[in-house]
Amino acid sequence: MKKDDSNYKFFQHTSCEYFPCHKVDDLEDFNCLFCYCPLYALGNNCGGHFSYTDKGIKNCSKCSFPHHREHYDAVLEKLGLLIEQLRTTKI
Repeated sequence: MKKDDSNYKFFQHTSCEYFPCHKVDDLEDFNCLFCYCPLYALGNNCGGHFSYTDKGIKNCSKCSFPHHREHYDAVLEKLGLLIEQLRTTKI
């Protein structure tokens, strides 16, 4: 697979005290752009590997979906779903 060299799609903050915040096989492709997952609010539809604690809190500590270089476009697509859900939800 050819890497996308678009600067706006990838960022690494290697001096961060939490870098990397998840265990990954390929540190070179660890993307810090979505440091706090924008898909958290999608619950079960986020596309990542997560679990719920006994207290019902979503635990994403084993999920690295938004941190993969090649998932940038998928994250934006899922953000579109979240925006649509919010647009059609009456609060």
